[in-house]
Amino acid sequence: MSKPKSKALKPETTKLTIRLPRYRVEFLKRFAKAHDVTVTEVIERYVARLQPEMPEEIHPDMEWLIGILPEDFDLEKAREEHIKEKYGL
Repeated sequence: MSKPKSKALKPETTKLTIRLPRYRVEFLKRFAKAHDVTVTEVIERYVARLQPEMPEEIHPDMEWLIGILPEDFDLEKAREEHIKEKYGL
């Protein structure tokens, strides 16, 4: 999973306090350090794998794209024009 490139793409976050045995917390810290990520990222990635995909929902990272293109935008025509221009066809 890649990190969002700008702050505008980051979803709203909230703080969560959990209680775990000390050995689990120490393991999480070592694991995160060994993989060059934060403990929060480890937990977030694990939870993301547990969460079922919901295709009817728009991912918050993609929500900002809504409305950029006009409703009558012809994707196939634009692609065809791009290919012609790029390859001189």
